Amino acid sequence: MPLTAFQRTLLATLAAAPSDDRYLAGGAAMHFAANSTRFSDDLDFFHDSEARVAAAFSSDRTTLERAGYALDLELSLPGFIRAVVRRDDDATRVDWAHDSAWRFMPLVRDPLGGLLLHPVDLAVNKVLALAGRDESRDFVDILFVHGNVLPLAGLCWAAVGKDPGLTPLSLLELLKRRGRYRPEDFTRLRLAEPFHLPRAKETWLAALADADTFVRERPPEEYGCLYYALQSERFVVPRSADTLDDQSVVPHYGTPGGVLPRVADARVEGLDSV
Repeated sequence: MPLTAFQRTLLATLAAAPSDDRYLAGGAAMHFAANSTRFSDDLDFFHDSEARVAAAFSSDRTTLERAGYALDLELSLPGFIRAVVRRDDDATRVDWAHDSAWRFMPLVRDPLGGLLLHPVDLAVNKVLALAGRDESRDFVDILFVHGNVLPLAGLCWAAVGKDPGLTPLSLLELLKRRGRYRPEDFTRLRLAEPFHLPRAKETWLAALADADTFVRERPPEEYGCLYYALQSERFVVPRSADTLDDQSVVPHYGTPGGVLPRVADARVEGLDSV
């Protein structure tokens, strides 16, 4: 689990004083997975309401200072606050920010981290992040979610539900501009394993090709959905040659707050749905 010992302790401190609307997202939430490939340099907490950011920061600051942490405020704007949190010789950057409540799945609860954004929503966000910026860390992350959460084809198809200004093809065109990195671009990242750039580029090109084929074959009236397999109870990329009914697959659309694809007590990769 590539969180530093300091980050784990900090998260446990905040989780012991839970907030009803603070949730962890970004790289740290993504790399809770035991097989994840990258350490995150920061912790990103989000709130569905911009008005809650300042109040949440104030409450968290009190909790941390009582636990012996020191906070150096770096930036304070409406809906976004950044601080460096220190204790003894350890430090990490922490952001408190506002994000849309629109998502595919409800938040999930972890004993260590408190509320987390669901893995599939983290993956969708990462696709949109990579489309909008050219960062080597995002490239590492997108290959991780492509192999472990949902293939790029399904993520591209779903992501336009969160950003309706894009189509799956226009999103793919943005993504095709990424992946032009050099080995030294990854040396500054804290990776759990060596990054093999030629193999990564081969995987990336194959993922783009598969996604291009998939989005051209799906009906446009299904733009912006995930596909949920009822029998295996997971999100999948359906075969275009067969109907969704034949595959026991149903479309799953995002909503404010997210919604479970079935009425049940869901457990996702060991995380309890809220």
